Amino acid sequence: MRVDRTVSPEFQRVVTGLRVPEMGTDVVAPLLVNLVHLLRPARVLEVGMGYTTPFLVAALADVREQVAAEAPALAAKTGRHLAGGLHDEWLNEEPALAAPAFHLRPYEPRLVAVDDLSNPFSSAGRVLEVLRELSVDELVTVVNSDVRECGDKLPADYDVIDFAWVDAWECLYFFEHFWERINPDGGVLLMHYLMTYPEGEAILRYLRRFQQSNPGELEMVNLLEPHKLTQNSVTMLRRTSGARRLDYGASGGTVKYSAALREAAEQQARLF
Repeated sequence: MRVDRTVSPEFQRVVTGLRVPEMGTDVVAPLLVNLVHLLRPARVLEVGMGYTTPFLVAALADVREQVAAEAPALAAKTGRHLAGGLHDEWLNEEPALAAPAFHLRPYEPRLVAVDDLSNPFSSAGRVLEVLRELSVDELVTVVNSDVRECGDKLPADYDVIDFAWVDAWECLYFFEHFWERINPDGGVLLMHYLMTYPEGEAILRYLRRFQQSNPGELEMVNLLEPHKLTQNSVTMLRRTSGARRLDYGASGGTVKYSAALREAAEQQARLF
């Protein structure tokens, strides 16, 4: 069962002080939460701390907790069904639909947040205090730096980034200098507010040209908040140049109970 601490009254009370209305992230913050729950990224990068930071960190903590409960439960149900073969009864028993291959590796997520704390209108300087109050600060590494100077300050394993959220003016710089670090197997880059203003639209044209000249490199979608005058969009890029084919499904939306699936299930069951 999904855990989501961001909907609790206590979480909402604590993060209220980070909300800056003109930053426009009221709806974006819960969107980021749902994307973390959906994608289960391990290495997350945020450029521009603020209201969204505790949402990202809390989501990572939630998913870590969920995975910690899900993995032994999956192993237990697999142990009950392996002798008779894997089938729909195994698939639909809780944790329903779980992929054994995902649980063959430990899930140890963390967020690296980059901010030079120079914006007087930002709430970035208060973020760590809020994270400590929420007891999720151990999942965060703060890099006090401008994004143009942070490349060699990121942790060594952040040469592959599963999920990046850029809420700063340097979206084009980030794409040009960090895109190669985005996980080629479906890593996601989100950028705030590129639609409906000239400089942002120019960046979008650049991204479209890049996509056309590099077929198979990325997928792109722009989401507009039509009721807002500014801070009103999210651009999502999904890197696909190294995407693995996950051959789980058979025709008609059914699951293919292949030898590879059984092998992964057996391995995962032995881990617990």
